[in-house]
Amino acid sequence: MNHVVEIHNVGMKYQSLNGEITALEAIDFSVQDGEFVSIVGPSGCGKSTLLSIISGLVSATSGSVWLCGEKVTGTSPKIGYMLQKDHLFEWRTIYQNVILGLEIRKAATPEAKERALILLKTYGLYDFKDKYPNQLSGGMRQRVALIRTLVTDPQILLLDEPFSALDYQTRLMVNDDIYAIIKKENKTALLVTHDISESISMADRVILLSKRPGTVKNIYEVRLNCDKRTPLASREAPEFRHIFQEIWKGLDVHV
Repeated sequence: MNHVVEIHNVGMKYQSLNGEITALEAIDFSVQDGEFVSIVGPSGCGKSTLLSIISGLVSATSGSVWLCGEKVTGTSPKIGYMLQKDHLFEWRTIYQNVILGLEIRKAATPEAKERALILLKTYGLYDFKDKYPNQLSGGMRQRVALIRTLVTDPQILLLDEPFSALDYQTRLMVNDDIYAIIKKENKTALLVTHDISESISMADRVILLSKRPGTVKNIYEVRLNCDKRTPLASREAPEFRHIFQEIWKGLDVHV
């Protein structure tokens, strides 16, 4: 199997006013090329911290992370990171926002800029390239944020609650849009979400973390009987409810 992400015995401790806190402990899993994996778990279990470690923005206190056979020692161009907020600059046009990462990397070549225009055209935003972010809907802004991430051509996408700021109906539609783009571009993706239904509808596997310190409590294979797999179609599959109930039980949430 071609594993593009490998996490080996990763742990994370940090200091607080109350002393040392263990956020993550003995995290082990891998992700195959082209796979879409969701990560769920109770609030505060270290989901976002884990993405930061995979991206190289934060160093684990134990264990190691490998990307495409290379040990992570810092940030990597192989990684594209999409956050909860779109972080579009309101004073830049949509096109200028899309090429921002290229400019930061000093990689805004004519070919790269042309790729940005092609991505905008392919995903229905070309007519808005000279507009400003406040002229777009929340869903369109998230598509722009993804295109900005894709234009640098990362192999692996890290998605940290990227839909949580959207209303429910928009969120469902954007799930379908983002999923289709990721599959068409043949990217490997890890999605952190607190929404169990969302995690199942988009993923090939769902990784459940325990309460803090976060450990891998279970990994669920998502095999759904759909004519054509999309997040919306996935929610109608007969197996969907069963997987949801298994993950809900695994969360062990007491109200």
